[in-house]
Amino acid sequence: MKTRLLALLCLLVLPGLAAAMALAIDLPHNAANLPSASQAPVALLADLSAGQVLFAREADKRFLPASMTKAMTALVAFDLIKAKKLHEDTVVMVRPETANRWAGKGTSLNLRPGERVKIGDLLMGTTTVSANDAAVALAEAASGSVEAFAAHMNTRAAALGMKGSHFSNPSGFPDRGQTYVTANDMVRLATALITQHPALYAKYFGKRSMQWRGGQYNSHDPFAGVLLGADGIKTGHTFEAGFNFLGAVERDGRRLVLVIGGSPTEPGRAAAAKALAEWGYSAWQSYAFLPAGTVIGEAKVQGGNQRRVPLIVPRAFALSVPKGQQPKVTGRIVYSGPLKAPFEGGTPLATLELTIPGQPVHSLPLVSLNAVSPAGPIDRIVNALLGLFE
Repeated sequence: MKTRLLALLCLLVLPGLAAAMALAIDLPHNAANLPSASQAPVALLADLSAGQVLFAREADKRFLPASMTKAMTALVAFDLIKAKKLHEDTVVMVRPETANRWAGKGTSLNLRPGERVKIGDLLMGTTTVSANDAAVALAEAASGSVEAFAAHMNTRAAALGMKGSHFSNPSGFPDRGQTYVTANDMVRLATALITQHPALYAKYFGKRSMQWRGGQYNSHDPFAGVLLGADGIKTGHTFEAGFNFLGAVERDGRRLVLVIGGSPTEPGRAAAAKALAEWGYSAWQSYAFLPAGTVIGEAKVQGGNQRRVPLIVPRAFALSVPKGQQPKVTGRIVYSGPLKAPFEGGTPLATLELTIPGQPVHSLPLVSLNAVSPAGPIDRIVNALLGLFE
């Protein structure tokens, strides 16, 4: 593993930060407003705009997600819709065995054997109502079987780096512990939903209710229509799992995502989630930090037509700091190297690890500024000669 240290001064000159850097920091003074461990055994608050964790409790502990599982079900469906392998307006028939098996099992759309339903309605029933029968019918329509869809869920989880999670079904219905997640992994999942499928996310999440067969089916989301800027994402509850919540809020362009796991009561879950979100906005301030395309450094390349490639941030990042305090920021580029050519411009190659005293280390992605082609005969000779002087 190769690492490159960045001088602090390189970060100090970035726009909007010159006046904000000097002293080490601690958590904001009103940290007493955070939910207690008894109220929220698992708790995590992340600032997606900064790629930064603001608070974490048992963030890598595995727990049962219950219906929070349906967030992954939605992500897989969104992926298929984007790839034009699944269509929201397609009408599918509910398998009689599916309708009969899931009748009366938890929250339901009360799907009928042989009923013809649009994919979009099944998806809305999954995300808004948290209907188990809708999630299963959606999975069967998308992949042919629950087992095939679950395999797709796990493939997607692996691609997101969700190393502490596993899914065995699309609904989150109790399965003797075969489905489990971590708070850190659920933030990765939320990030993918929000950033990779913004239009579908806005369409299917954060709704207070849906209309179905002339009736209104309400959401269990404690944020929907209540908390300013809230737009999702998913609750979960079983006797074994307790009360869980994956929440998302955006105010003035600043996006926070939170996870509450294992809360003993539904009101406790709602209070813990609200307290965490409000603390994220009231106790922290956000600075413009790295504009999109900022060159952070460079990495060595092996076997390419150039020996080094500039590394940039793929999007703009902010930096959240406790209000009234001035942070001291250091960073380093981390990558496994030398990097092997060829690769395209925009290829993820490294991370920028930022350290602020009193906060968890957080990492921002770095991608290649340009493409690097395989080395030609002359390139290989030049690289070999230059290598003698390193």
